[in-house]
Amino acid sequence: MNPSYPILENDTVSASKLEPSRIIAPRDVPEHCVISFFREVNEKVTTEKQAKVAVANRWEDGEHPLYEIEHRGRRLAFFHPGVGAPLAAGLLEEVIAFGCKRFVVIGGAGVLEKGLTVGKLILVESAVRDEGVSYHYLAPDREIQAPQPALAAIRAALETRRVPFVSGKTWTTDAPYRETQAVIAARRAEGCLTVEMEAAALLAVAQFRKVLLGQILYAGDDLSGEYWDNRGWQSRREVRESLFWLAADACLEM
Repeated sequence: MNPSYPILENDTVSASKLEPSRIIAPRDVPEHCVISFFREVNEKVTTEKQAKVAVANRWEDGEHPLYEIEHRGRRLAFFHPGVGAPLAAGLLEEVIAFGCKRFVVIGGAGVLEKGLTVGKLILVESAVRDEGVSYHYLAPDREIQAPQPALAAIRAALETRRVPFVSGKTWTTDAPYRETQAVIAARRAEGCLTVEMEAAALLAVAQFRKVLLGQILYAGDDLSGEYWDNRGWQSRREVRESLFWLAADACLEM
């Protein structure tokens, strides 16, 4: 452990007091799972596909059920991970303990490059670890890489459907209200296309637990100019819904 700063004093080797495999019983759940940040899409899928609750999971902030549907003749799970790295990572830990092993994450992100129009898809190849969760799972490093098998499955799904996308690096932060011009410029200079709050943490948990996880972002609000531009990114329901089913297909190929 490095005693210089608390964030570097973590033990990434020993078992935790709250080791999920010791306190959470495995369940009969699908191996494949979509982690969707799009609540309205999740609700539509739940209704139209008559999803069943595989596990009625609950945290202090409310319900976080793990749902199950049949897709292309196979079992598929999905859930909403909340917002922010700690909650998303904690829920991922529990879903892994239930028995899910292969994940595709879908969510929105702020763009640092003007050319990324609303709805443009970004395949996450790596994430800058400017959050806290990943340091409790992996040794300190500037970035974390997405696993190649997950990237290959997602890339194949995108290319088969001829969906335009770019691949690249995202910046994961815990503090969206402290994305200053200077820091944005620095992140852009090191190659970051987007900014969000969970990718590095989810990749770290998956790597630590030896499960497979990849992520697709879609371009949302714009931080590339002098002023922030919302761009009405949360209203692009058609993009969000089509992304869910693309993720479902990709996940089943992992």
